[in-house]
Amino acid sequence: MTINLGFVVAEFNRDITYMMEIEAREHARFLNAEVIDTIYVPGAYDMPLAIKKMLTEGKVDAVVTIGCVIEGATQHDEIVVQHAARKIIDLSLEFGKPVSLGISGPGMTRMEATERIDYAKRAVESAVKMVQRLG
Repeated sequence: MTINLGFVVAEFNRDITYMMEIEAREHARFLNAEVIDTIYVPGAYDMPLAIKKMLTEGKVDAVVTIGCVIEGATQHDEIVVQHAARKIIDLSLEFGKPVSLGISGPGMTRMEATERIDYAKRAVESAVKMVQRLG
């Protein structure tokens, strides 16, 4: 059975999310999953609407989020990730489909973000395992 994935990718910090997306796509192929839809959004905070659109259309078995929130001078990074993560969980429960959290941060430097590019790979792995285990 091929698992159909949707990707929601943040464009903010695109130099990093681009590398995350490449790793995620390669890992999806490795796991025999197919990325059938991709929506690019400005940032992690903008992901829930795109996720909801994808889940409403009903073509994907799971959604993988890919984003990177780097620490700034204020606590903005914490607020962004907390609210995005909460809504992502809500959408997963509302639609009964996995939505994996491939957003690195908050509280990290650009260097730490680069070291955490594999978070996207983990998000793909999580989405595929959840689809397999939930049937």
